[in-house]
Amino acid sequence: MAIRTILEFPDPRLRTVAEPVATVDDDVRTLIDDMFETMYDASGIGLAATQINVHQRIVTMDLSEENNQPMVFINPDVEVLDEQPHSYQEGCLSVPGFYEEVTRPQQVRIRALNRDGEAFELVADELLAVCIQHEIDHLDGKLFVDHISPLKRNRIRSKLEKKHKQEAAHR
Repeated sequence: MAIRTILEFPDPRLRTVAEPVATVDDDVRTLIDDMFETMYDASGIGLAATQINVHQRIVTMDLSEENNQPMVFINPDVEVLDEQPHSYQEGCLSVPGFYEEVTRPQQVRIRALNRDGEAFELVADELLAVCIQHEIDHLDGKLFVDHISPLKRNRIRSKLEKKHKQEAAHR
């Protein structure tokens, strides 16, 4: 397993639409293991392959406090079950240090493959629904900042660009 570098907004690679996984094999499972290690190392609860510059439709999540309930979604598809809007304070490993209120559908059905390539589906609400929608946005080249006002998005972009320049100067 390896910890991968997480791309940060406004990196244009985060806008790449991920391709479906054709075959779930050992290479995909190794990638999934790397994604979990990277996500846990960054204290995240979800990670899309796009965030580590791998443009395949793979999401890892673990909403438990103890990091002992890993979930894998390969080629996830979401169906909205309840249009009732639900607002949640979202953050993102690719937009570090920023949290904004985002409104998403309250309940969804997820269809995906697990790490063994077996199909499954589940109904999600609350944090699980928010998280899976957030991660699928990544697979579609979107970020949570796309759901907020242009003014807030530009402010976040400017602050992260400044941070990236400072980090580059200290290398």
